[in-house]
Amino acid sequence: MALTVGSKAPNFTLMNHNLESVSLSDFEGKKNVVVLFFPLVGTSVCEKELCSTRDGMKDYENLDAQVLALSVDSPFAQKLWVDKHKFNFPLLSDFNKEISKAYEAFYDVFVPGKFDYVGVSKRSAFVVDKAGVIQYAEVLENAGDEPNYAKIKETLHSLH
Repeated sequence: MALTVGSKAPNFTLMNHNLESVSLSDFEGKKNVVVLFFPLVGTSVCEKELCSTRDGMKDYENLDAQVLALSVDSPFAQKLWVDKHKFNFPLLSDFNKEISKAYEAFYDVFVPGKFDYVGVSKRSAFVVDKAGVIQYAEVLENAGDEPNYAKIKETLHSLH
């Protein structure tokens, strides 16, 4: 069953790029959370998305939101990328692909016929409120598309 607005967000605990555990439930009652899934470290659209998020972090902070970005990459690859781009939010490793599947943000085969990578996160955005309920859900089929940042911020504004 698809995760929709009003659904309880599946909790997770994942390793971040500094090899520290981060749980979605860490923020319950404290902050709204923007959960961003992205396909792969080092790719152009992912870089554009995460750099845009980094550059707009003040907006998210002003809306009382924590950003968490997830991919199936190892925390070691994510750390190299964080250091290169100075991301100011955690990148979380869904290396075992369980959370991407739980959020239905998962390509069984990524770019079939061209890359045929098995098991990559779909570019997706979820806004989870302080009670752990999904208030915005966007799962993109085309990895070249970016989430609707204006709608994400509009949702956060309505929760603020």
